[in-house]
Amino acid sequence: MPKSSEISYYALLGLHPSASVIDIRRTYRELSKQYHPDTTELPATVATAKFQQINEAYATLSHPERRLSYDLKIGYSRFGVIQAPTDLNHSVHKPYDFSKSMYLDASDRPLSAGEIFVLFVLGLTIVGCLLLAIAIGLIRGESSFQTHLSQPLNTQQQFTQIYQLNTQTTSKIKNQ
Repeated sequence: MPKSSEISYYALLGLHPSASVIDIRRTYRELSKQYHPDTTELPATVATAKFQQINEAYATLSHPERRLSYDLKIGYSRFGVIQAPTDLNHSVHKPYDFSKSMYLDASDRPLSAGEIFVLFVLGLTIVGCLLLAIAIGLIRGESSFQTHLSQPLNTQQQFTQIYQLNTQTTSKIKNQ
């Protein structure tokens, strides 16, 4: 249990202990802008002390394991007692609100307009490159294909040349 003179991290951020990760992050950002020593009109010592307290609170509450440990320390239990439904013949349909989950990944968020635009431009670039490659292949394809077919390939001569180059190289290496 925190000391009586010590304010809980939830009270410091102005949140209830059941606050979601998103609420904690949003509140931390607002308070850090308000109390940052470079942006506030408060005296530097007061602003620095308050900013450090906010950072400490956020560091604890934003990490699920630290938050669970802190909740146990202050005596708050996030796990309520499950009660049996009044009518056991019918199931209870209650949608789960993921925004209230403390285990919601903070990076799990909808894409911003800028990110969607970048993905759109990236997709257009890929499609454009594919279309360009197909167009070049169709334009140059026939002449390129004919030149390769018009030159007869003599594999025996090629193998002989490769063998001669290999023997020359190995003899040079041995002589050095």
